[in-house]
Amino acid sequence: MLEINNLHKSFGSKEVLKGINLKVNKGDIIGIIGPSGCGKSTLLRCINLLELPSEGNIIFDGNDIIHEKDKLAVRKNIGMVFQQFNLFNHLTVIDNIVLAPVMNKLMIKKEAEEKAIQLLKDINLEDVINNYPNQISGGQKQRVAIVRALMMNPKIMLFDEPTSALDPEMIGEVTNLMKKLVKDGMTMLIVSHELNFIKNFCNRVIFMDDGIIVEEGSSKEIFNNPKDERLKSFLDKINNK
Repeated sequence: MLEINNLHKSFGSKEVLKGINLKVNKGDIIGIIGPSGCGKSTLLRCINLLELPSEGNIIFDGNDIIHEKDKLAVRKNIGMVFQQFNLFNHLTVIDNIVLAPVMNKLMIKKEAEEKAIQLLKDINLEDVINNYPNQISGGQKQRVAIVRALMMNPKIMLFDEPTSALDPEMIGEVTNLMKKLVKDGMTMLIVSHELNFIKNFCNRVIFMDDGIIVEEGSSKEIFNNPKDERLKSFLDKINNK
């Protein structure tokens, strides 16, 4: 489904990604862990073409998307959910959700609104349809952001710290929605510092450090039987906090 080959990304003289190789199969739930600044979020942004890689290939559904001129077509299939929600505060929940598909002429407004309302009803958020972002909770904002991404019918979803900006009681609201997506067969890549969440939610985990993938394996292998000393040290530091 998705294959990343020798991916590099530099910002000026600073090389952030130093040769990433990764294969993602349909239905994979992949957790990406590692210390701050190791390139996790940059990797997601490159996959979504929010950042243009400096070198390498990203093969999605058989096509190298790095040189794709129509970035919208790529982002339609590769949804992304950000840590800080990125909702427009001057728009209501429903207007936030329908904005992209209507502006990009993927749906007429009535069609988009009908789909948005149904998606919100599915997660018990129909009561906030006409609210503004400052009138709803953090957990509700993140679920709205996920619904907004789902409006484009993506084949894969990228989550950048989806729960770290939330109070503990709100995390369950978001993870329940993500579990529903898993049951529906959605493929996911999830960057998170919440290791218990990654351990219990993901079927595969990759550990990044200093711009490379140091170790990858099943969740059980990574957390219960780490092999690389950098991964062992990282887990020890987190567990001893």
